[in-house]
Amino acid sequence: MIVHLIDGTYELFRHFYGIRRFRKTDPPFGAVAGVLHMIAKMIEDGATHIGVATDHIIESFRNDLWPGYKTGAGIERTLRAQFHPLEEALAAMGVVVWAMIENEADDALATAARIAARDKRVEKVCIWTPDKDLAQCVAGDRVVQIDRRKNEIRDEAGVRAKFGVAPAFIPDYLALVGDAADGYPGIPGIGRKTAANLINRHGHIEDFPAEVLKEDNRELALLFKNLATLRTNARLFKNVDELRWRGPATTFVSLAEKIGEPRLVARVADLKVED
Repeated sequence: MIVHLIDGTYELFRHFYGIRRFRKTDPPFGAVAGVLHMIAKMIEDGATHIGVATDHIIESFRNDLWPGYKTGAGIERTLRAQFHPLEEALAAMGVVVWAMIENEADDALATAARIAARDKRVEKVCIWTPDKDLAQCVAGDRVVQIDRRKNEIRDEAGVRAKFGVAPAFIPDYLALVGDAADGYPGIPGIGRKTAANLINRHGHIEDFPAEVLKEDNRELALLFKNLATLRTNARLFKNVDELRWRGPATTFVSLAEKIGEPRLVARVADLKVED
């Protein structure tokens, strides 16, 4: 079996701004409908085991660690108003959804990838997100990251080609170069090539010789590494069989009408539920 793990928050943003390229107004649930149609297409194409992680709120425990960490400030009201309806719609469609509060959606994806990869029946785990953080979860060609925007599939060799380091060193790499999307700047004077060279020469930041980083920068780098390290202990599911799509709930018809997308009812009704 192939397990598909989807970054629901990213997809909501992607569809919201994608709609804006073609419409002058924001449909109240347009991005929600876009995500549901996307998942319906995945099932039409043969996906059987799917889990979607969302940020129920943007803030997480990381905001307590670094004051500049990303927050929900600046998110447009029409987009924010679709966060919780997306979770409701996914559940009505019969899709497993993990709405994260203390942790982030990325932590849920990392946890789900770890659990799924332990099952010998799982041939491949596909993590659908372009987020750099998730590259740390890639393992060989069995756990891969899919960037839908660039139409790229990154296995371990792909991660090395993109970042210059192995997946296990992605938190170290991001700690040094920073991650603007998450709100931490990295270490001054260290760019991508320098970071990769240092890591490939010395290993993890904890193993860097004392002269490589000044004491203040070392402490900062370790803090940023902590931010970049995804947690894999979320309580999500015990068995990948729980991720099998078994059809929509009885509430799906009314939900589709609520979001103004009645054609979803017929599309989902036509989907084949695998035994």
